[in-house]
Amino acid sequence: MEIRATPIVAIHEPLFEQKQVKVFMKREDMNHPVVSGNKWRKLKYNLEAARVEGYSTLLTFGGAYSNHIYAVAGAGQALGFKTIGIIRGEEIIPLNPTLSAARAMGMSLHYMDRSTYRLKNTTEIIESLQARFGDFYLIPEGGTNPLAIKGAGEMVTELEDPYDYYCLAVGTGGTIAGVISALSGQKQVIGFSALKGDFLQNEVKQLLLDFNGSHHDNWLIDSNYHFGGYAKIKPELLDFMQSFELRHSILLEPIYTAKALFGLYHLIQTDHFPKGSRILFIHTGGLQGRKGFRL
Repeated sequence: MEIRATPIVAIHEPLFEQKQVKVFMKREDMNHPVVSGNKWRKLKYNLEAARVEGYSTLLTFGGAYSNHIYAVAGAGQALGFKTIGIIRGEEIIPLNPTLSAARAMGMSLHYMDRSTYRLKNTTEIIESLQARFGDFYLIPEGGTNPLAIKGAGEMVTELEDPYDYYCLAVGTGGTIAGVISALSGQKQVIGFSALKGDFLQNEVKQLLLDFNGSHHDNWLIDSNYHFGGYAKIKPELLDFMQSFELRHSILLEPIYTAKALFGLYHLIQTDHFPKGSRILFIHTGGLQGRKGFRL
């Protein structure tokens, strides 16, 4: 399963000319027809490890609209792995478009009540899943682990041109940790949290320490643009997203990329960036998530 070369496109807006900044978008949404965006980057080395270690089954966790669940199902179908998805909450029939597609791609779906789900990383829960399903290669929720961080960093190391700022959406923190690590303290990284709360800053710090013991101070996570929390949206966000899509013919989705891009536009409007800045926005894919919003 090969990754496609993804283009970097210039985004032209009167606002950017007024503020004298240049904005570019790395189209990671175009790197694979199913396992697209940061999900392919995060799964790449995990899939290699699963194959080398002799596993035939992948097991992972996610919510009912999880891009990660969708991606693991697609990767399993493409590479011949059996896939098991442990879904947070109760089963709802009919299945939503994400879970319906995951099942169609061969994933076996199983549901876990929310109180138990919060304990999903404990030895007790993992052993109970092994007793139930047999041997499997475990991929954590969102795909974030050291191998995922390694893969995400390649989005930066493969770039030919330098930028002053690298901006992207943040969910579990693995993708931004990869970007920060790959930059080795150079330039600036801004993550826009799709979740309510300020906990991601500390989680990303820990991910970096666990990955290679690094500590960098050239990054931040802005939690001002979550629009109410994970998978929550407001008319202002949808208006922005639809207007952007009409002007640039680039699709977004409202859970991650639209929130992050909204945040970037607002920071530019409020003079966060010095004149002459070159800003790269990383489009992390997840467009299958649009189906849940009837866009």
